[in-house]
Amino acid sequence: MPAEVDKEKCVGCGSCEGECPVEAIKIVDGVATVKKDDCVSCGACKEACPAEAIEIKD
Repeated sequence: MPAEVDKEKCVGCGSCEGECPVEAIKIVDGVATVKKDDCVSCGACKEACPAEAIEIKD
């Protein structure tokens, strides 16, 4: 399953965007947004998120 962002927790810092190896996550209007068709569920964005706003569900 692709990464999911908790928009209430996301601070829009961009840490996740820089770590995504397939460029599937972008900051839009101050919040991380995942292009679900491109996400490979690697977890790099989750590990990079200081706000713990990203989940990778099984």
